[in-house]
Amino acid sequence: MKFAPIVESLLDTDLYKFNMDQVIFHKHTDLCGQYYFKCRNAGVKFTPEMAAEINEQVDHLCSLRFKKEELDYLRSIRFIKNDYVEFLRLWHPIRDYVTVKLSDDGELSVVVDGPLFSAMQFEIYLLEIINEIYFRMNYDYDELVKSAEERLDKKIKAFNSGEYTFKFAEFGCRRRLSREWEDVVVRRFCKETNNCVGTSNVYLAMKYNVTPIGTYAHEFVQMYQGIDSIPLAYTNHHAMHDWYDEYKGDNGTALTDTITTDLFLLDFDRSMVNNYTGVRHDSGDPFVWGEKIINHYKSYGVDPKTKLLLFSDSLNFDKAQKLHEYFCNKTKVSFGIGTFVANDTCVPALNIVIKLQYVNGLPVAKLSDDVGKAMCRDEEYLEYLKRSVDFRLDREAHRK
Repeated sequence: MKFAPIVESLLDTDLYKFNMDQVIFHKHTDLCGQYYFKCRNAGVKFTPEMAAEINEQVDHLCSLRFKKEELDYLRSIRFIKNDYVEFLRLWHPIRDYVTVKLSDDGELSVVVDGPLFSAMQFEIYLLEIINEIYFRMNYDYDELVKSAEERLDKKIKAFNSGEYTFKFAEFGCRRRLSREWEDVVVRRFCKETNNCVGTSNVYLAMKYNVTPIGTYAHEFVQMYQGIDSIPLAYTNHHAMHDWYDEYKGDNGTALTDTITTDLFLLDFDRSMVNNYTGVRHDSGDPFVWGEKIINHYKSYGVDPKTKLLLFSDSLNFDKAQKLHEYFCNKTKVSFGIGTFVANDTCVPALNIVIKLQYVNGLPVAKLSDDVGKAMCRDEEYLEYLKRSVDFRLDREAHRK
């Protein structure tokens, strides 16, 4: 089975890739990174034919270059700077940085290894490729689309009937059923409802003239773990200060859970509370998290209704509605919904990730507020990071 190109534009990725990369381009070009693929679903196997097609699609990806109109669109985004766009004019994905292999028992291995400003860009493109190939080759694709259409129709009807009242952004790039299906859902949600505020997919934002949405991911905070001069329990501090120095309050939604939200809040001081427009939830109980953030704002005399809580952890539409009803009178609230927008079919979606695991040869990790989401290839380092976090939390507690 041969496929048309799955990625046809280098804009076909999440906005936060450009946001993070711009900071790295301006401040941390000396960092190198290694990313590793993981499928969290039990029992999923890939075939040699799938692996061969993935490699062919990566070959095609690495032949792409940014087009003039794509660069002009990036330049039109207020906080994307001209020197970075000029860098992207020269940049392209380099094939030597990506290795795709298949074990005898069907476990897919994907490793990206290169300068961080370049290696980090591969994540979304590769996940788009892997996911689409898996579903096209493992199932009857037309049947999947039929079931996805039925579910999409019900969601749109629920918005238009008033059953769903929340606003959301489409965050579906990484686990979409296919490129063409993500295009359909973004177009229909934006044209047929008043509830979709934009998409993380920069190409589709440009195509449909909607807002591109995103700030930064866990990898941005993780990368500071690989800088020797920065204590591990202070990486949020350095990440947030670099981000603010780059964007001056623009593009300001902070991700709280890279090394636990409790530790994040120690560095989310009065200046950062004022400098950031809001925070994003991606693990742990969202109701507990939301109340914790609201109380944190109140402790600095800040009205929570002036700040945004953005929820993005494995959301479906019913869960988003419940969160909206609970928080909408307490604070600004919005949602980033991915899989349940872009790959909601009659078969289970894949829970696949490509995570930063080493920076300049040193292990890095995400702890999160959910033990099951922790990911690190070096268990000794992971335990050391946990001890570092616990030590600072305990020390700060004794100071109060």
